Amino acid sequence: MRLNTLILLQAQSVGRSFDGIDLFTNVNLQIQDNSRIGLVGPNGIGKTTLLEILAGITEPDYGAVTSRKNLSVGYLAQNSGLDSGKEIYAEMLNGFATLRAMERQLHTLEEQIADPATADDPEAYAATLKQYDQLSNDFREQNGYGYEAEIRNVLSGFNFAPERYHDQISTLSGGERSRLALAKMLLSRHDLIILDEPTNHLDIDTLGWLEGYLRGYNGAILIVSHDQYFLDHTINEVYELAPRGATHYTGNYTQYRQQRAANLDQAWKAYNKQQEEIAKLQEFVDKNIVRASSTKQAQSRRKQLEKMDRLERPTGEQSAHFHFTADKSSGNEVLKVQNATIGYAPDDPMAGPIDFTVNKGERIGIVGPNGVGKSTLLKSVLGRIPFLKGDAVLGANVQPGYYDQDQASLNPKNTVLEEVWQEHPTTPEKDIRSALAAFLLGAGDVDKTVASLSGGQRARLLMTKLAMDHDNFLILDEPTNHLDINSKEVLEQALESFDGTVLFVSHDRYFINDLADRLVVLSPAGSETILGNWDYYQEKQNEDEPTDGADHLGVFGTSTAQKQTTNSQGAADYAAAKADQKAQRKLQRRVDAAEKAIEELEAQKQTILDAMALPENATAAIKLQDMQKDVDALDAQLADAEAEWEAAGMALEDNE
Repeated sequence: MRLNTLILLQAQSVGRSFDGIDLFTNVNLQIQDNSRIGLVGPNGIGKTTLLEILAGITEPDYGAVTSRKNLSVGYLAQNSGLDSGKEIYAEMLNGFATLRAMERQLHTLEEQIADPATADDPEAYAATLKQYDQLSNDFREQNGYGYEAEIRNVLSGFNFAPERYHDQISTLSGGERSRLALAKMLLSRHDLIILDEPTNHLDIDTLGWLEGYLRGYNGAILIVSHDQYFLDHTINEVYELAPRGATHYTGNYTQYRQQRAANLDQAWKAYNKQQEEIAKLQEFVDKNIVRASSTKQAQSRRKQLEKMDRLERPTGEQSAHFHFTADKSSGNEVLKVQNATIGYAPDDPMAGPIDFTVNKGERIGIVGPNGVGKSTLLKSVLGRIPFLKGDAVLGANVQPGYYDQDQASLNPKNTVLEEVWQEHPTTPEKDIRSALAAFLLGAGDVDKTVASLSGGQRARLLMTKLAMDHDNFLILDEPTNHLDINSKEVLEQALESFDGTVLFVSHDRYFINDLADRLVVLSPAGSETILGNWDYYQEKQNEDEPTDGADHLGVFGTSTAQKQTTNSQGAADYAAAKADQKAQRKLQRRVDAAEKAIEELEAQKQTILDAMALPENATAAIKLQDMQKDVDALDAQLADAEAEWEAAGMALEDNE
């Protein structure tokens, strides 16, 4: 427990049941002032229900929730939008009614002080001046002189520019109203804010801004979120909700995972050790209870068994356990995109020129601002949307498999079983059922129509179909959408161990960090290749930003200050995660990717040097000068690639 803290709210043995069946019981939870807590657990365990109990919206069936007197609690439900007939800025001002009343009173007192009639009455003047000083001090302490700047800051963070301040809230989209609901809650400055999936409808830039804002929030925060990266950068405590209570962990989400894995490993060791002891004791009893010479010893051991405090078998929530395999191996060069421009109209391109190569075994992420054409690029690579310029060439023996975030390939009229069986008619039904079960689509789901499935179930159905195709080049468009944390982490593991190649688009920074060897960063001006994951890219952006004190915007519209705030923990989180095996594989792929880049750059450089040595170029000064510029540019790229190779190699050695 932290020193010098106040307890704001406590849950004591809290439980909830539905129709006589317990959803969860015996939940003990404590929130202190300035707590940063993440509530995690499998879907359906009752996280939202517990949040509503803690927020005072519903009562528990068991136990009690106590709180500090006059505690101000703000609760933001999932996908809740601001319902108002006012304009944006007017609605935000509405949350500062007390301050605005104080402001009006201050103006009235200023007028009285300036009134000659007041000045002629020394007692009245002194009383008015005293009242003004006290009110002015209270106004200042409550940020009265800065609340409008705070409103503008928060609206800017949620992508509402000043020219939109007079937009009617009733005319906005659902996503925009959700962002405004969160903005208004933050501005209300509650002692405790409870947020249920606050990252819905937020792009990467806004997520980064929100992480920084919450870290500096002067109050306690309790969050439920499927965004592991967001949790890593906002919380320092975790409560894991289970049917029989909530387990408390100290640290962010990644540290929670490490602690939980260590605890589970220890629990299994203790359980297995006790089971061995029980088996030995029981065997002795069975063999000796009827023998006159050893009956007393057998009875003693039987009493020992009866008195033993037996450990429960360690259990965890049900998780998907799928994997991807390729039927055959591809060539070394899987995809080459050259001088490509994407879009739907020649006079309105989305991005270009785009140039990158995908090699066998790589995991490459495509990132960029909303609307730049990331999904369009994938569809163009697959030939579904023609390039406006340039092309993409698949390598030898490449079999691409595609995951479409829109799930458009699913037939809503089919049952789950029919949806898979129609594409694999010779596969025995039991094998299809087994494949579906691996993706948590069990016997109760296979006869449902696709139209009746949840977003997460449809996502897992698409993954099932993708896994059964056994392609060697997986092209994935936002594969973590609709998946809960457990399913996302199983997907990460499956893709890391996949024996083929992966090209993916994702806004999930935790997923990008865990999976990507390289990033292709799209912008309207074209593409840039980064040798590393998301945190490495952010660190590189911060290094490359000018340091003249201005608040410069990067590719995603994120300012230098915001990026530094957002990613200050990135290196530490990444270093902490290197202990496990997947970090080892990631580091090895970084080394391999850097080596491949060095080889390609050296080959390009040698080609230019050979051309410079040709007799016909010996007297072509201008041509030689241009060639030398190309060589110098390649040398700079080689230096970056060699630095990355050296850094990745040293990290790999340290991790072995």
